[in-house]
Amino acid sequence: MTTVGVHEAKTRLSELLRAVEAGEEVVVTRGGEAVARIVPIEPLTQPALIARRGALKHLFGENTGDWDDDGGELAELFGVEAPDET
Repeated sequence: MTTVGVHEAKTRLSELLRAVEAGEEVVVTRGGEAVARIVPIEPLTQPALIARRGALKHLFGENTGDWDDDGGELAELFGVEAPDET
């Protein structure tokens, strides 16, 4: 683990990020007290992505099927004729 002050962290940010990408943890201090920790980000796995989508479902509702099957509502909103569905 590397510990650096705020000024040093700003000066060496690119270098510190390379160390973090290599798996190292960096603690940033201000006035001798730890205020932040920079750690490698864990890539989102497929189950994590699915869980994240599920967590937002209450905002957008259920997926009810074909997104463009609006019965011509969008065309009406824009004042154009709905495309012929053949």
